[in-house]
Amino acid sequence: MSQKLLYKALAANSGTVQGKVKIVRGVEDNAKFRDGEILVTIMTNPTMVMMMARAAAIITDTGGITCHAAITAREMGIPCVVATKTATKDLKDGQEVLVDGNKGEVYLIE
Repeated sequence: MSQKLLYKALAANSGTVQGKVKIVRGVEDNAKFRDGEILVTIMTNPTMVMMMARAAAIITDTGGITCHAAITAREMGIPCVVATKTATKDLKDGQEVLVDGNKGEVYLIE
């Protein structure tokens, strides 16, 4: 398997994890979100905390190192990359990615 760099964005919490993408639009996606998936969203909000707690990592289109996703990921100890700009448009449910929260990078596993 090869890795293709998709995003060089902001590292919001350290750690490296590989998993399957789940695009999340809001709290209405809670029932479809599975433990260990990579939560990909435009931005997180407090209604998503239940999903965030089950996520292996978080990727957002927007935000900075003090955004909700970043702060919550640090509290939960999971990797987080923010400010990718287009992750929710580019990624699809079920794709395998590697999230490197140390460098702020996201790789597609092919």
